[in-house]
Amino acid sequence: MSTHHPFRFAVIAKNARPAAEFADLARRTEALGFSTLYVPDHFVDHPLAPIPAMATAAAVTETLRVGSLVLGNDYKHPVVLARELATIDLLSDGRLEAGLGAGWMTVDYEKAGIPLDRPGMRIDRLIESVAIVKGLFAEGPFSFAGEHYTITELDGHPKPVQQPVPFVIGGGGKRVLSYAAREADIVGINANLKSGDPNAHDAALSLSGPSTDQKIDWVREAAGTRIDDIELQSLVGFVHRTEDAGAFAQGIAGSFGVAPEEALHTPVLLIGTVDAMVEELAYRRDRWGFSYHVFPEEFLDDVAPVVARLANT
Repeated sequence: MSTHHPFRFAVIAKNARPAAEFADLARRTEALGFSTLYVPDHFVDHPLAPIPAMATAAAVTETLRVGSLVLGNDYKHPVVLARELATIDLLSDGRLEAGLGAGWMTVDYEKAGIPLDRPGMRIDRLIESVAIVKGLFAEGPFSFAGEHYTITELDGHPKPVQQPVPFVIGGGGKRVLSYAAREADIVGINANLKSGDPNAHDAALSLSGPSTDQKIDWVREAAGTRIDDIELQSLVGFVHRTEDAGAFAQGIAGSFGVAPEEALHTPVLLIGTVDAMVEELAYRRDRWGFSYHVFPEEFLDDVAPVVARLANT
């Protein structure tokens, strides 16, 4: 990366809770300097429905951005999705980040009875869906004739406030990351989840520093001249504040297939003192261009001092 974006931070709201408690989470996320509250889209272990949760978070805050990380494309027709997302952007005065994905978690499909097509077909549908949502966000009637969707002279309403709405697309394989590099404003560098199981050993290996180097190369190659306009996003799934990061590194290095000295650079982890975490995120921005870091809600307090020091710098 030749241009560094300012640091931004987001929280993933994973748990269901009463309205007052959810409003408190959204307001606290905003007050602590996080940019965005994200909601995932799975039928297992993530009970909140993304669209109403995003709308609620926007309604009880003033500057907090809201987004989906990410909406499963197979769960909703793109015409319906475009209207719902545009409504959120309109009613939030332009605070939406639209995250869309091809769908990957096998258990979601199995338990919901939704056919799980091969990855290539799911990616094909995602590509068509993103084109449709963007087309319906734009001015005037929109038509589309694809293999999976057909839209005829539909003028999408409402129109979003943001023109354009920032799109979030992430992945761990070359095809999705190359596509994201050409089409998304925010590119998430994720595990390779082709197995459909987030706990698979291959998924952990694909999160290592060397694997991340390869993914960033794919993004740079596909993005071309627009690379400096892209925010690169990293999901930090585990945070541990400790004075003895070295001992922790010894224990986890094998899981990621790297030496202990490389283990602490694994993007999905953030380990050490607050000072060490600040230094590590600066290192990751220099090495990979990561400026946008996302944390599960249970680590909000652990990472808040880091956010206070780095947000918008």
